[in-house]
Amino acid sequence: MSVIEATDVTFAYGHRPVVDGVSLSVDEGAFLGLVGPNGSGKTTLLELLIGLRRPDSGSVTLFGDPAHESTHGERIGFVPQDVSASNGEMPTTVREAVRMGRYPRRLLGRFTEDDRQAIDSALVRVGIADLADRRVGRLSGGQRQRVFIARALAAEADLLALDEPTVGVDAESREAFYDLLCELNADGITVVLIEHDIGVVTTHASEIACLNRELYFHGDPGAFVETDALADAYGGSQSVVQHHH
Repeated sequence: MSVIEATDVTFAYGHRPVVDGVSLSVDEGAFLGLVGPNGSGKTTLLELLIGLRRPDSGSVTLFGDPAHESTHGERIGFVPQDVSASNGEMPTTVREAVRMGRYPRRLLGRFTEDDRQAIDSALVRVGIADLADRRVGRLSGGQRQRVFIARALAAEADLLALDEPTVGVDAESREAFYDLLCELNADGITVVLIEHDIGVVTTHASEIACLNRELYFHGDPGAFVETDALADAYGGSQSVVQHHH
């Protein structure tokens, strides 16, 4: 079953196309790594795939409905690119931020015992239960990322969409974060990830999409590193450094 189906999608800012004729599908339970050079349209494509933007032409379906008209917002956990920087002064506590994930599922505006259990479970699942009463603005970058993942888990999201989530996060926290993503994916959550470190993506993702306005490759990471798609998309000699741990 396809969670996302994009068909000949094109999008432009003014007269400048940033996504041109892209077609790809993301199956339920996939871990898609989206790579490409700076300015290649990755963020725009991700926003198209989850319905934050409407394509100029072509179509995107999300859980079977037109993405830009989707009513499945509670099924999507979105971690934007600048989450670490933009939430530095976020005044809410960790628990309050995670509780936001339950808002679409509340009955009559009141939190139930099921809501509280979902929040507590999400905090434990991502390893931040001990930070529940701390203000989000006082957390490290890696800890903030886990808050947003916990919020998605509290919402019982089926899809995680992440835009370079570990920018500014130290190497040890990065590895722990990707271990967590892989665990969640193994539990059945579909993951779509933009990451500038191609070696990380080819190590963890189950499939790769390589973009530079057009789609140069979509398929198995092992096949990707054997093709010329990377050099073609980035314009020059490129190689992939695998991360083993």
